[in-house]
Amino acid sequence: MNPIIELLQAHRSIRKFQDREIPRPLLETLIRAGQCAATSNHIQAYTVIRVTDRDNRARMAELAGGQQHIVEAAEFLVFCADLKRPTEAAERAGAEVIRGMTEQLLVATIDTALMAQNVAVAAESVGLGLCYVGGIRNHPEAVADLLKLPEHVYPVFGMSLGYPAQNPEVKPRLPLAAILKDDHYDDSDAPVRVAEFDETMHRYYLERTGGNKDSNWSRELKPLFTTKLRPHMRDFLVSRGFEMK
Repeated sequence: MNPIIELLQAHRSIRKFQDREIPRPLLETLIRAGQCAATSNHIQAYTVIRVTDRDNRARMAELAGGQQHIVEAAEFLVFCADLKRPTEAAERAGAEVIRGMTEQLLVATIDTALMAQNVAVAAESVGLGLCYVGGIRNHPEAVADLLKLPEHVYPVFGMSLGYPAQNPEVKPRLPLAAILKDDHYDDSDAPVRVAEFDETMHRYYLERTGGNKDSNWSRELKPLFTTKLRPHMRDFLVSRGFEMK
């Protein structure tokens, strides 16, 4: 163990924040730390939009399903996959570029996620808290319009960022044996591992809520595969130039 590993293992989502600003130099340092993340072929296919307008914050919170912490956080950042800048740079360098490939979408999305996670770790290292907001994909067209995103740029997720006003427990993770395999994929023990983890999460939810939430990991997954499907995303991405050819 070392301080970095301890920091990573102490991650919690923070949804209540102090009324305290993040100094601009610190924010810029966090973004620079994000830029140091691995990036495919040095493409750096991301842009971060800092939402400062209060009306836009309120609208973003509404679009994301009423997440009030978007309004209350010191900063709300939207991490966008951006293929416009690198594609046009390659064109100016003389390339006959091909747009709309699925691989390009994957590269830009992965680059964005890696960059954001660097920002998250850097933020937590200086005492800040954060919450990722995938809910901005509930209405991606409206979010893109609000942020004036051009073609070949799409909002991947948001991040509420600020000084924590709460101290929630660390949420348990699946046992290592469930996800770490040697040489080949083997899920023969999945039913047992999941059952054990369901019991762990059941105790966690009961203790965290004082007995008001009787659930487990498997039950909490149901909406992801039934209602939280966001079927509009494919058409939205195609409309932004991510044709997935």
